[in-house]
Amino acid sequence: MANATEPSWLLRDAGEKIAYFRDGHVTKGKTGAIWLGGFKSDMIGTKASELARWAKTRERALLRFDYFGHGQSSGDFKQGTISQWLADALAVMDQLTEGPQILIGSSMGAWISLLVALARPDRVKGLLLIAPAPDFTEALMWERYDESVRKTLVCDGIYLEPSDYGDPYEITLKLIEDGRQHLLLDAPIDLPIPVRILQGMKDTDVPWQHAMRLAEQLSGKDVQVRLTKAGDHRLSEPDDILRLTETLDGLLATIEA
Repeated sequence: MANATEPSWLLRDAGEKIAYFRDGHVTKGKTGAIWLGGFKSDMIGTKASELARWAKTRERALLRFDYFGHGQSSGDFKQGTISQWLADALAVMDQLTEGPQILIGSSMGAWISLLVALARPDRVKGLLLIAPAPDFTEALMWERYDESVRKTLVCDGIYLEPSDYGDPYEITLKLIEDGRQHLLLDAPIDLPIPVRILQGMKDTDVPWQHAMRLAEQLSGKDVQVRLTKAGDHRLSEPDDILRLTETLDGLLATIEA
């Protein structure tokens, strides 16, 4: 059985490998959960690790994975796109899980979760979205970039965007252009399932207004947004984690009622 430093592997096209962990265990009649991380994050961060502990105590199956070019998975991050990472998420759900699932998506992972739910409506029964960033390549990158950054992207194909979390983000023109195939926020999003959104109002990466725009576009009636006035983008403080697990428990209770 894999431990915290030895993931299992899902073989993908062209020999690429997706690293993943199974946490908790499958219990008949219980909905499983899949963690979808953010842009350039991995499956061993604070929130994902706390959810692994949650899965064990709740006797609930949780699957965590790293997208292509992220964490312990193979691939060059600069070659990644929303299409690639969506395909990874679909492969993980299709090949590594069975039965009904909820998707727990953080930042970019929320965008991927929405796309997966639209593609697999028979499997996805609910969404828990943390600082959701659908359409971020357009609304939070391209539309905010000044002319010099856009020119760099068009001429060089890549822009190194400063990050508060370490090395600069390698933003490619390929990422921006591919993202335009998956934009969601300009039309109603047909997902008649319960959705829970956790958002910090001090988030400088994904403004809280972005989460509200998403909530307005979701078609389902059971959509709840929980704003934390002092919360940042990570939402990884102890009280944030408590809100996360409480919200998750409540969402599962609603689905399985």
